[in-house]
Amino acid sequence: MAKIGVLALQGAIKEHIQQIELLGHEAVTVKTSDNLCGIDGLILPGGESTTIGKMLERNDMVEPIKAMAQQGTPMFGTCAGLILLAKKIKDFKTPHLGLMDVEVERNSFGRQVDSFEVPLSIPSIGDELTAVFIRAPHIVSIGEHVEILATYEERIVLARDGQFLGCSFHPELTDDVRILEFFIGMVNEFIKVPR
Repeated sequence: MAKIGVLALQGAIKEHIQQIELLGHEAVTVKTSDNLCGIDGLILPGGESTTIGKMLERNDMVEPIKAMAQQGTPMFGTCAGLILLAKKIKDFKTPHLGLMDVEVERNSFGRQVDSFEVPLSIPSIGDELTAVFIRAPHIVSIGEHVEILATYEERIVLARDGQFLGCSFHPELTDDVRILEFFIGMVNEFIKVPR
């Protein structure tokens, strides 16, 4: 059983926790750096990336999360979480965590009123996954070791950079847990590595 932390400063926290528990793993609500102790993976949920970034700084969580990343801890960012993970944010000087070797563009699929759902086929995960896009970013460019897992309208919406998984949409807002299962597979790989 993996112990998965969910950053609980803002956003779709409850839905991630429910899906983790549905798959038989332990979910940990992460509000302070102390809550990071002992977790095997970390999910950074959607919400408002600038607000969450400021709360990370205010709660002195940026460096502890970066330290976890240096130890190889898998991290999964959805929507705003992808923006938090990215090394570059288009039209912004400074990234939040700067961990995943991608550049993202915020709100690239429109405003809240432009939210939509589409079926996506993701070769390494499965067919007909419902992707919920809400003020979603997309990945503009990737580093040489980043694997593109899914695109929509020729824009990268799901990618993996080693221990980091970044997603433009909200898989936790559907009943389909296959992307979360993929991330937990990454976590299980990490658990098996001697630390």
